Order: sequence, then structure tokens, then C-alpha cells
Amino acid sequence: MAVGNGRLLDDGTRSEMQVKKNDEVVFTSYAGTEIKVDGEEYMIMDESDILGIMG
Repeated sequence: MAVGNGRLLDDGTRSEMQVKKNDEVVFTSYAGTEIKVDGEEYMIMDESDILGIMG
């Protein structure tokens, strides 16, 4: 659905996101927070919870 701006670093800059919109990912079993918007289910998670990007 969407990807954020990247993690805010201690020096005030942002790290570049390694995932892009529409990437299929594998994530840890307790990752993220499930939400429902207009009947659709979504998962909000930190990039650090992602184990890999499917090719």
C-alpha cells in the first residue's frame, strides 16, 4: 500500500528504505500491527521486522 520516509537517525537524517511499495516481504511472526480500513486488512510494521524481500 505505502512505504514511509525511512527511520530517523540520531544525527537528524533519515535512512533510505530498503523496501518499495508493492514489494512482497517475509516478516517475523509477531511483527507489526494489523488494522482494517474500509474492510481491507493491512499490516503496519517497522522495516527491522522484515526478514527478506521476495524476488
